[in-house]
Amino acid sequence: MTDVQFRNLSKSFGHHKILEDINLDIKSGEFVVLVGPSGCGKSTLLRMLAGLETITSGDLVIGGTRANDLPPQKRNIAMVFQSYALFPHLKAADNIGFGPKIRGETRAAIEDKVKKASGVLNLFSYLDRYPRQLSGGQRQRVAMGRAIVREPSVFLFDEPLSNLDAQLRVQMRTEIKALHQRLRSTIVYVTHDQIEAMTMADRIVVMDHGRIQQVGQPLELYDRPANKFVAGFIGSPSMSFVSGALRSTDGKSWFETKAGRLALAGKAASGGDTVEAGIRPEHFLIGAADDAIAIDVDVVEPTGSETHVYGSVGGDTVRAVFRDRLQVKPGDRLPVSVDPRNIHLFDKATGLPL
Repeated sequence: MTDVQFRNLSKSFGHHKILEDINLDIKSGEFVVLVGPSGCGKSTLLRMLAGLETITSGDLVIGGTRANDLPPQKRNIAMVFQSYALFPHLKAADNIGFGPKIRGETRAAIEDKVKKASGVLNLFSYLDRYPRQLSGGQRQRVAMGRAIVREPSVFLFDEPLSNLDAQLRVQMRTEIKALHQRLRSTIVYVTHDQIEAMTMADRIVVMDHGRIQQVGQPLELYDRPANKFVAGFIGSPSMSFVSGALRSTDGKSWFETKAGRLALAGKAASGGDTVEAGIRPEHFLIGAADDAIAIDVDVVEPTGSETHVYGSVGGDTVRAVFRDRLQVKPGDRLPVSVDPRNIHLFDKATGLPL
């Protein structure tokens, strides 16, 4: 197991800056997920760690050694790509053992490594099959087996589940997490799917426009987002934002909109209309109250266990999720309230929390 540090790392292609001033410490044995929208720089950062992209400025330290100029084969890192990148003419066992074979290891050593990796990944039944005879999930496990026999200090995963269907993605998430628990290796995992990040990571690194927005444990990011971007990106369905103003009377504070008002808990109110309230879909509560707002319903989606309601509050689009089977239809005006502890306030201009 090995720790990894990024120190003021930057990457540019000509005058176009992709990553800027990245500082991050990854502890030995930690499962860290880099997450963000397409184009945010997360895959570029992973490729720099792998040695597949040069570093424009800053330092990369792997296991206490500066690795900026180390070639990929000397970094003791194994990478699993989005495409399985298997040799179509080799059986699964030969694909897994290809690396040790190229390094000149003995047949006995190769067979032992393939056996151990197959045991970890439950691949014994598929070792004699060619890639074309395997499902997407089985191919990805073979690719993971090829990485395991490398016996690396750090595993890198670059959106490995993107090509799988929804049910298989859930299964593979569980298998990768179980793999980490068995091997206790350092894993750096890239995805644009924040559900993958929430369910798998020890810590999540949220990126946008080449910069780190926030680093923390999954529930820490969910409950205490550093800014509006993180608040809106983490969580599925995503957080809704309603524009309004802060008001106070007799020591009490409210968030006020055209569609009503919501009481605030211990918030220091200030005037102006430059505030947005962030509310997660599951935090809307049905029923009129002294402090409530109204959702003008546009779409209703019953899912069986939940009812999803799309609509607007004072011109802002919102999404609410209720555990009840509501008798509500498009065109209705649905009164809702929110527990003051579940209201996130952001400055409308900067996106920073208030």
